[in-house]
Amino acid sequence: MTRLTTETASLYARTALGHVTREYPNKLDHVIVGPEAVKGPRALHPIFFGSFDWHSCVHGWWTLFTVLRLHPEIEEAGAIRALADELFTEANVAAETAYLAEPSSRGFERPYGWAWLLMLAGELTRHDSEDGRRWSETLNPLADAFADRFKSFLPLATYPVRVGTHYNTAFALVLTLDYAAAVGDAELAEVCEAKARDWHLGDAGCQAWEPSQDEFLSPALMEAELMRRVLSPAEFSTWFDAFLPDLAAQRPATLFAPASVSDRSDGKIAHLDGLNLSRAWCWRGIASPLTDGRKAIALKAADDHLAVALPQVTGDYMGEHWLASFALLALLAAE
Repeated sequence: MTRLTTETASLYARTALGHVTREYPNKLDHVIVGPEAVKGPRALHPIFFGSFDWHSCVHGWWTLFTVLRLHPEIEEAGAIRALADELFTEANVAAETAYLAEPSSRGFERPYGWAWLLMLAGELTRHDSEDGRRWSETLNPLADAFADRFKSFLPLATYPVRVGTHYNTAFALVLTLDYAAAVGDAELAEVCEAKARDWHLGDAGCQAWEPSQDEFLSPALMEAELMRRVLSPAEFSTWFDAFLPDLAAQRPATLFAPASVSDRSDGKIAHLDGLNLSRAWCWRGIASPLTDGRKAIALKAADDHLAVALPQVTGDYMGEHWLASFALLALLAAE
């Protein structure tokens, strides 16, 4: 089973260091309310201004902090610490938080960027070092703001978003639950779990009409991975049997076939490399509670997707600015 090695950790660190401060090209999620609001990425976001877009910069930093914790021996460790000290300051976090507080920012990065920021904050709580504790404490006001947003938004969200792109609500809830567990936010966990049950407990006979051309998440597997985390093992077994009843026969077949990526210089088509990585992550998670022949089937599906996708993590910038994070999710699911 493929795991995170020191060499791979170093590669992903170099890759992320190469883009988290690369301001351009940049695709802003920014509402221009007047001429005074026309600003560049770094003026708007003094920490997360690189990596082509805000959310990719956030999870680029999650990648950096994760590999630093797991492999502190990598050559890039000093550069990660120095850059974090430069950017993760109280003033910069205050500016990021102030941007979020603007009325025009109500929908900013919802829910994908919200969840990744919380994932980043949760990672920092795992650092047993003076540096890690300082960065974590500094980032807390922004994390608190996003946690509060989820607590306010989820009760208003009547329906899930199932598409396999940034709007997917199952993905957002998985990451948010990880954060809630890391920091002990029982209220946040409760609202996430309640909404997952409300949205998905009755789902059965999944058709898995995927992939779509620009998806990087599997709507079917992402939902299953969410429910694995929310339900007890017994509840999940019953739910999963109804949700994907023909898994033992490897149906729907599309879930077992890695996506074909025709042009990695096209940012949307390159999403499909991310789909292969996120499917591997989900398959590994889904396999964990299975006790019959489906476990081996799920693990093989994960390995098949990884074999296709891992060589594509670096190369063209349209994938390189974000794919390492999804590779890391998949690799750590084997730990």
